[in-house]
Amino acid sequence: MALAALLLGLVSALVAAGSAHAATGCKVTYTTNDWGSGFTANLGITNLGDPLTSWTLEWDFAGNQQVTQGWSGTFAQSGKHVTVKSASYNGGLATNASTSLGFNGSYSGTNAAPTTFKLNGVTCDGTTGGGDGGNPTPPPGDGSHADNPFTGGKGYVDPEWSTQAQGDGGSAVANQPTAVWLDRIATIDGANGGMGLRAHLDAAVAQGASYAQFVIYDLPGRDCAALASNGELGPTELSRYQSDYIDPIASIMADSKYANLKIVTYIEPDSLPNLVTNVSGNTATTACQTMQQNGNYVKGVQYALNKLHAISNVYTYLDAGHHGWLGWDSNFGPAAQLFATVARGTTAGVNSVDGFVINTANYSPTTEPYLPVNDQTRQSKWVDWNYYVDESSFGAAFRQQLISDGFPSGIGMVIDTSRNGWGGSSRPTGPSSATDINTQVNAERVDRRPHVGDWCNQSGAGLGARPTAAPASGFDAYAWVKPPGESDGSSKSIPNDEGKGFDQMCDPNYGGNVRNGNSPSGALPDAPLSGHWFSAQFHQLVQNAYPPLS
Repeated sequence: MALAALLLGLVSALVAAGSAHAATGCKVTYTTNDWGSGFTANLGITNLGDPLTSWTLEWDFAGNQQVTQGWSGTFAQSGKHVTVKSASYNGGLATNASTSLGFNGSYSGTNAAPTTFKLNGVTCDGTTGGGDGGNPTPPPGDGSHADNPFTGGKGYVDPEWSTQAQGDGGSAVANQPTAVWLDRIATIDGANGGMGLRAHLDAAVAQGASYAQFVIYDLPGRDCAALASNGELGPTELSRYQSDYIDPIASIMADSKYANLKIVTYIEPDSLPNLVTNVSGNTATTACQTMQQNGNYVKGVQYALNKLHAISNVYTYLDAGHHGWLGWDSNFGPAAQLFATVARGTTAGVNSVDGFVINTANYSPTTEPYLPVNDQTRQSKWVDWNYYVDESSFGAAFRQQLISDGFPSGIGMVIDTSRNGWGGSSRPTGPSSATDINTQVNAERVDRRPHVGDWCNQSGAGLGARPTAAPASGFDAYAWVKPPGESDGSSKSIPNDEGKGFDQMCDPNYGGNVRNGNSPSGALPDAPLSGHWFSAQFHQLVQNAYPPLS
């Protein structure tokens, strides 16, 4: 499918409103997901003039396109001319406020995007008028390095993900900001007809976003303990990682036209944590031992930090696993020490790291409201002597450990809450009165996985807290790093040219291994390759969202 994107700006105009004159200006984005004879279009409207109580959007198609179904407005079409009137719930638009709408359409021949949109009769293409001398609305931010990049504005909504979500029953969340995964070299320019890095950054600027999020994820010998997310580069291909992957990314992000956009990068999920837990003992893998011995995980992460930290509006967050990985005493301290050692090996030292992201693409709940951690519950099979049962407690404690090991006191944590809601009918509603400790813990925990080591397409999971800036002291954000609906890995072996293997942890019939306590995998059936759209999982996430979707 080809994704076409068109940004239409805004124009200065004065529109009479009774005896007064109101400044009117608008910006419209128009993106399509086209399959040859039909398409889905998503539109975003930003009001840059005085507040509106209702709106009417108009445009003319260039060809024979026909609207077949619309949402978030009342659609009417006469020939090439389309009119959309606001719905009861989205007509009010304050200055700089935005809303979205969309439709399905059919066509034959070509499907060119409309060239002009009008909002309440005014052409959208430039700046607001009426009192500001016609000066354009200033872009978000000023290119400086903020303490928390998530505050002070809205996040970039990936139109490719948004289109998938909107078309698969997810209209309630299709306007949420999600991270874009750059998981192989081809994604920099755009893989399989999709948007590349520059296209995403251009779209973020066009949306008026304050920040945009990208996952840097293509280390040599990537993800040495999970075959489903193996990468394209072999264990020794560090020079290619540097020259063909990191260098082009840094060059694009350093373009001056993006200087006012805060670019958040999540650097190499799972890589450094694997060097803590999977290089010795009964959890060791040969692949992880190789990456420890050749040093290419550490060298690759340091190179990425050096290149990206040097760009003032780029923010770097290292991946720090999750409570069910690094929470135990044997992993907690060594992980913080490893991160500090890696950071000190960069040009800027510990200051090259803006923060840490936890629970990336995982399912650990933000909080366990009914499960206490004490001498009794720590003896249960589920807790297994861990001091942490959720990401909030783990993140707060791990942050303090990082500071003790030399990171700045302002270091911030991000929790990936995209799939850790665990709502629905199976969610506990209070403490248990059971006397058996395992029965009590299993009745109280909101995390319904068979084991905290289960990570692939988990059955019963739901959307977690919606992206939120500065949700608690020491936390920069709750973010949707893993776009909901994208698979963790295929349920069976699928030939592909993306370097992705089959991991038994994604097989719903797999009985487990030492890393998940020889427990069931908890995976959903019929999953596609990692990163590909998994409709059944997305429907489950929406249904089991917690907090529930209103």
